[in-house]
Amino acid sequence: MPTPLLEINSLTQQFGGLTALTDFNITLEERQIAGLIGPNGAGKTTVFNLVSGFYTPTRGAIVFDGQATLGLKPHQVTALGLARTFQNIRLWNDMSVLDNIRLAGHHRLDYSFWSLILRTKKYMATEKKLEIKARGILEVMELADYADELPKNLPYGLQRRVELARALAAGPKLLLLDEPAAGLNSADVEGLIRLILWIYDEFKISIWMIEHQMKVVMSLCQHLMVIDFGRTIARGTPKEIQNNPAVIAAYLGDANI
Repeated sequence: MPTPLLEINSLTQQFGGLTALTDFNITLEERQIAGLIGPNGAGKTTVFNLVSGFYTPTRGAIVFDGQATLGLKPHQVTALGLARTFQNIRLWNDMSVLDNIRLAGHHRLDYSFWSLILRTKKYMATEKKLEIKARGILEVMELADYADELPKNLPYGLQRRVELARALAAGPKLLLLDEPAAGLNSADVEGLIRLILWIYDEFKISIWMIEHQMKVVMSLCQHLMVIDFGRTIARGTPKEIQNNPAVIAAYLGDANI
């Protein structure tokens, strides 16, 4: 039986006297698009922060690609093959788009500090490979024309695309998307759906997303999980979730669910 790409068991996170997440469990397989949804403050981003190493859980276990990740730093989790984007775009706005993408590959550098200082042949060759890879990703993501631009000078939709490109430059097996449609207009949302499907097919990776726009998750996700106040209240296919009474109640009967 194939090893799951991601296994989370009994994950619980407390902040002082507040329990943000209680006994969260999920198994993600390779080549899957899954969604994590729920009302604001439900604990969704807390899950992603735990999985990507930004938080250390109060208790529970996380195993990614067969390796336990508890205690690993974010860059170490990234090196295992897990990359993410953020609800609020976090680009290096004073670096060019190309440098944003190029630096995403630095977690796999094989030259030493002194190689960098002395600009050795190994350093130069490695950096050249990184630049070639970065330019290739910009090309396939239709961002090549913006390579020398600063991200802060780009429209919001293009900034989202740059953030996706940077995550892909890390060479992930699993890509976590935290509200990728946040701030996008309806036309950009349609483009985002097509882009995520293309990434899924082109890069042969798994995708796990948090998203409030039901059009996005219903169009993309094969499996959905719903949490409310840190507790799992439903899981299933998009159609099953759409008709689940507990989910409808959590969203106060929102017609978009």
